[in-house]
Amino acid sequence: MFHKEGYIIIINTFLICAAIALVAEYFVGNQIAKYCLQATALVILVLVLQFFRNPSRNTVLNENHLLSPVDGKVVIVEEVFEKEYFKDQRLQVSIFMSPINVHVTRYPMSGTVNFSKYHPGKYLVAWHPKSSELNERTTIVVENEQFGEILYRQIAGAVARRIVNYAEVGDKAVQGEDAGFIKFGSRVDLFLPVGTPVDVVLDQVVRGGETIISKK
Repeated sequence: MFHKEGYIIIINTFLICAAIALVAEYFVGNQIAKYCLQATALVILVLVLQFFRNPSRNTVLNENHLLSPVDGKVVIVEEVFEKEYFKDQRLQVSIFMSPINVHVTRYPMSGTVNFSKYHPGKYLVAWHPKSSELNERTTIVVENEQFGEILYRQIAGAVARRIVNYAEVGDKAVQGEDAGFIKFGSRVDLFLPVGTPVDVVLDQVVRGGETIISKK
């Protein structure tokens, strides 16, 4: 199963790779060169297919759980000053996604979308300390009774060149459902109220829609 954001790219990549394979088959006389070109085309196609995969997840709806919005590795757990929306101290949990991770963004909890804003920006590497403030990004705030307002931010990386965000103000978010996509690399930051218990640690690998970030 592939994400809808990848359909056009997948089709174009398939056509290009098929053309390369055919040209190599009929116009490249050297057998080694022919096989290398065909193998390279196949590898490129497989990489694009795996990047846009959208596997189903066993999301157990629980209003007392805050789930990871994406697949990846936890790279930051620290208290910071959130400048854009809350303008106060928050607990930041950041998840880095490599190109081999699933890049679907899922709602970490059910609730109402109170804020959704896109920011154009730079393309610093996703683990850069300033990427949360300077890179292309979207900021989304979801609210419910158990956790109050939770902010998550999709951040483009050095390779990523497009963030897709489906959340609009007033929407009813459903935990684990598709909330967007980040094409080719990146990271997602979560901003929680100070004092919120966190159930993940640095360098832990998490799965979007399944791994519990916090329990109430």
